[in-house]
Amino acid sequence: MAAAAVAAVSGHVIVVGSINVDFVVRADRLPRPGETVSGGRLEVHRGGKGANQAVAAARAGAKVAFVGAAGRDAYGDAAIGALRDEGIDVSGIRRTGTPTGAAIIAVGPRGENQIVVAPGANADVDVAQLTDELLHGATVLLTGFEVPPLVVLGAAKRGTDAGLQVIVNPAPARPLPGELLALDLILTPNEHELIVAIGNDDPAAALTELGGRTAGPVIVTQGAAGALLAANGRRQRFDGRPAHDVVDTTGAGDAFNGVLAAWLARGATLDEAIAAANVAGSLAIGQPGAQDGMPDRAAIEAALGD
Repeated sequence: MAAAAVAAVSGHVIVVGSINVDFVVRADRLPRPGETVSGGRLEVHRGGKGANQAVAAARAGAKVAFVGAAGRDAYGDAAIGALRDEGIDVSGIRRTGTPTGAAIIAVGPRGENQIVVAPGANADVDVAQLTDELLHGATVLLTGFEVPPLVVLGAAKRGTDAGLQVIVNPAPARPLPGELLALDLILTPNEHELIVAIGNDDPAAALTELGGRTAGPVIVTQGAAGALLAANGRRQRFDGRPAHDVVDTTGAGDAFNGVLAAWLARGATLDEAIAAANVAGSLAIGQPGAQDGMPDRAAIEAALGD
C-alpha cells in the first residue's frame, strides 16, 4: 500500500512540475571534468522535481493533484502509474510524442551528487492543463523550473488569482523575472539558486536584495544546516536535523518543498511548516532514490516530537 493511503488526508496541494526517470550510478568519488570514474551498478528510479514533490506532499498527508507531461513510452507509463499508486490525481498529466524526461545522476560516497537532465516531455507542459476543476478546493500550489518558465509564471498567476498560497521552487537555478517576483508567493531557493536568482555572489546581500524585490517570504534551504527565512523584515534561522545515515541527497530539497506545501495546506503556520520540512529533508536522504526515500506523515511527526 502506498504511504499516502495510510495517512490521514489533510489539505489539498496542486503540483505543476516535471516527471523524469532517474538513471543513477554510485561511485567511490564524483568525476572531475573530462574524467571517467567507474562506479557500481546502474539503478533506475522515478524522479523529476515536480513528481518527487508531489509524492512528498501525498505521503505527508495532503490530497495532491499533479500537472505535468510524460512521453507515450514505458517510462511515462511507469511514472504515471507510480504517482497514481501514491493516491495522486494524475488527470492533469499530458501525454506527448516527446520522450519522458530523464536525469543522469552520479552519487558519491557521502550521498553528494552530480545531475544532468534531458527535459524531454517536460518542455511540453502547458498552463492550460491547470484547469478550474483542478484548482477547485486546492489551498496550495507548488511549482518549479523543470517545466518552461512561462508555465511557472502562468501557474503562479492562476494560483494567486484563485486565492491559493503559491510556492515557487526556483530550481534549476535561473534569474527570476520581475513579473514573478511581484506576485504574493513563497520562494524556496537553495544558496546557489539564491545567488543566480539575483546575480549577486554574496548570499547575505542576495537575500537582502531578493527580499526587497519580492512580495512574499523567501526560504533559503541550506541542507543539513537547516533553512533561513526572510519575511516582512524578519530573519530567522531554523536549525537542520542531523541525518542518521546519508545514502542519497538527490531528493532532499524536493522533500522539503513537498512537505512545506502539505503542512501549509493543512493550516500550519509558516514556521511550523519549515520545521516539518527540515525534518522531512533529513529523513529523505537515508534511502536511495528520490521518491523512494520520501517519509510519511507519521515519521515526520514522530521526528518532530523527539
